[in-house]
Amino acid sequence: MADRLKDLKILHRERFPVRDFFIRYGKDLQMMQHCSDEDMESCIEESGLHRPGLAMAGFTKVYSSQQIQIVGHTEWNFLESVGPEARAKIFENLSVFRAPMWVVTHAQTPHDELRAMCNRLHIPLFSTTLHTFEFFKMAQRILEEFFAPHAIIHGSLVDVYGVGMLYVGDSNVGKSECVLDLVESGHRMVADDVVHISHVGKSIIGRPDPLIRHHMEIRGVGILDIRSMFGIHAIRKVKKIEMIVELQQWRQDVSYERTGLNEMEENVMGVNIPKVVLPVAPGKNMTVISEVIAMNALMKMSGQNVAQEFNESLLQKIKAKAKGEFSDDLLDFNPQNWSFYE
Repeated sequence: MADRLKDLKILHRERFPVRDFFIRYGKDLQMMQHCSDEDMESCIEESGLHRPGLAMAGFTKVYSSQQIQIVGHTEWNFLESVGPEARAKIFENLSVFRAPMWVVTHAQTPHDELRAMCNRLHIPLFSTTLHTFEFFKMAQRILEEFFAPHAIIHGSLVDVYGVGMLYVGDSNVGKSECVLDLVESGHRMVADDVVHISHVGKSIIGRPDPLIRHHMEIRGVGILDIRSMFGIHAIRKVKKIEMIVELQQWRQDVSYERTGLNEMEENVMGVNIPKVVLPVAPGKNMTVISEVIAMNALMKMSGQNVAQEFNESLLQKIKAKAKGEFSDDLLDFNPQNWSFYE
């Protein structure tokens, strides 16, 4: 199983058509189109956005023209202050560069000279009612997720007490059944059988397959619609993966972790994620064990490592006994407090 996660086929999106960007996110970004439909054929090829203030002032040596160009409040007022002739000269100089699209923020009207350049070069032109920072932040996140390295894995992803737990293992080991039991206990399913993962920032983000969504296959029963059966509160559309749980059929000749001191990690697309290997056997309550794994992970996130604390306490007792200072904790109570026995 470790090899499956290490040898993932990493995919990359290289082009984001402006038309698709506008159709999918134009409403959220409060964008208004100022170009013809024929000029919407441009493609975004980078995740960055650029404010061309220096380029407008004449310094184009490090001009990131391949990125989306943002005309914010500062750039718009600069263009307004220089007058029509200077604006015409500015956009004449910028005509040698071809950006994928231009966006004017703060509900400001694009200047005629900018319109003329975009029409001549068939560059999409938009305005937005959002402030520059708001548009920048939202659009940047959209582009980062779109261009993020991504892959498809066979597994199940569920949110247990806020911890994103990815269940992996061989077919028929019981991943779907474990997730179904967790959902019935009040936890939230993200994906079953097919999980789409992407490397965004320093995190691995998991989503369901667009076709399967929140459906689940249980052998002997068939296809289940988790949202319809358990309600909207039983599903999530996306979740950061914070724990990998590998389910294995229990084998007597395999030694499994018993103290928690030997913490395992799995490198997934360059990100190390904590991992536990959980043997599956008849009669084991996988739901309760999964909840304990999640709660233990939350304790570690808050700085408390139970296994290490217990080990340190045990070592102190051993040292104390070696020095003759050891006392039996079983007798550590007040005999006059008779309610101790009640």
